[in-house]
Amino acid sequence: MLARAESAAGGDATLTQPPAREGGRAPRIGAAALLLASSVMLSRVLGYVREMILAWRSGASAETDAFYAAFQIPDLLNHFLAGGALSIAFVPLYHRLREREGEAGADRLVEEVLGTLGVLAIAATAVLFWHADSLVSLQFPRFASETQALTTHLTRIVLPAQIFFLIGGIANAVLLARESFLAAAVAPLVYNAGIIAGGLVLAPWIGIEGFAWGALAGSIAGPFLAPILLGRGTIALRPRFAPFGPHFRSYFVLAMPLLLGQTLLTVDEWYLRWFGALLGEGTVARLSYARRLMLVPVAVVGQALAAAALPTLSRLYAEGRHAELARTLLATLRTGLGLALLTAGACVALAGPLVTLTFERGAFGPADSAAVALLLAILSASVPAWVVQQIAVRDFYARRDTWRPMLLGTVVALAAIPLYLALGRSWGASGLAFASAFAMTANALATLALARRLHGGPSLRLLGASAVRGLALASLAAGAAFGARAAWGVIGSADAAVDAFANLAVGSLAFAIVTALALPWLGDEPLRAGLGRLSARILRRRAAP
Repeated sequence: MLARAESAAGGDATLTQPPAREGGRAPRIGAAALLLASSVMLSRVLGYVREMILAWRSGASAETDAFYAAFQIPDLLNHFLAGGALSIAFVPLYHRLREREGEAGADRLVEEVLGTLGVLAIAATAVLFWHADSLVSLQFPRFASETQALTTHLTRIVLPAQIFFLIGGIANAVLLARESFLAAAVAPLVYNAGIIAGGLVLAPWIGIEGFAWGALAGSIAGPFLAPILLGRGTIALRPRFAPFGPHFRSYFVLAMPLLLGQTLLTVDEWYLRWFGALLGEGTVARLSYARRLMLVPVAVVGQALAAAALPTLSRLYAEGRHAELARTLLATLRTGLGLALLTAGACVALAGPLVTLTFERGAFGPADSAAVALLLAILSASVPAWVVQQIAVRDFYARRDTWRPMLLGTVVALAAIPLYLALGRSWGASGLAFASAFAMTANALATLALARRLHGGPSLRLLGASAVRGLALASLAAGAAFGARAAWGVIGSADAAVDAFANLAVGSLAFAIVTALALPWLGDEPLRAGLGRLSARILRRRAAP
């Protein structure tokens, strides 16, 4: 099996040119990934605007700590009710039921999941709303009493948003199973726009509470309404409370390890909030600012590729085309790893001017910029691991195996707790950032090793070669960016914003030029081919009338 997997993975298929389907059109992972990556990029731009407004009004203060901490209980509710299971467990099961029982069986799955999880979401929201004050005190004992009270108030505002995320997520999962990605692309844009509107319109009158009301409104307009409106005529949402129904039981069996397991993809943010809250005022805010910037390349590369690949990988497995599945997975991993290393190098080289230009205004001062830039540079080292983990785990989910990767991820997440505690106590916020990078890298390597042992692939030799070449390319480009920034700093402007913009522009230009020049020699074939086809697709779309 190992030899067959390596042979299949060694072909010339790339991410944007997957193997053709027998008797049908080719899976279009590249087109879907481009749509989702474009959406994520635009969403992250809106996220920049959102964070800029938040930093301008509140800086890295106790009030900002309260705002970020207010999402902890809603995030926990979302994870235990749905989390990533709505697409990860739902899509393969939906494909299987459509094959075996036709549209009626697939529709019954939607009805039972929607009705059962909907009732649970409403009930759990009511309970958490009532006990929010005691739960906040339990999670953030070092917060001052005023900060705890504000956290509780903001929690109760954003908590009901999870109901809309859940219902809309079910509708979106159906669309993803049908390889319709537009709703998934639109929803986060509208959600971020809602938070921005709350910050601009309401925050001048009611303070940081305006951002919370904006988040609630955005959850209704984006994740809830977008898939429902875009799915009209395609899906019918008829809730049916059936916790013991056969289709819901099948979904629950697949989803349960995703709901009960705690992998670093989820709990890393929780750890940074919990342990950061022990280190003093502003730590949670600074870590959150840096982490959100770090997650931009993770989302644009890893999240987009993983979401686009899952329907295709699920279908290939259902059709018994395991060799094509292995080839498609490896091509996606190699391309994603190359892109992740490049973007991580750019984040490290440009962290200082990026943070200054994005956040330094109003209540957010130079000291905050320096602290967040350091955290961003450290966290960026984990970008390749984040991307690899998100893609590699889809190999299991496509095979309807959610237990083993989730058990592995839970073991790693629990084992990492002493690391976060020890490094946080020794080095403060920087220690927590290092712990995050170390733990995520260990998680990704363990997932690859498990996939290799169980499925015979992906080829670690080919992935290792891609990693070495990508690291060399990223290091060379980052060194050029640092050098260009250093040269500019000698003659730079005294104005912080102007100097940051110039440093960012000069460094980015140097990074791009060196990458383009060195790509033919240092970039491997999947990275070159993927970038070439994506560039050609973008140019064709711009040229289209």
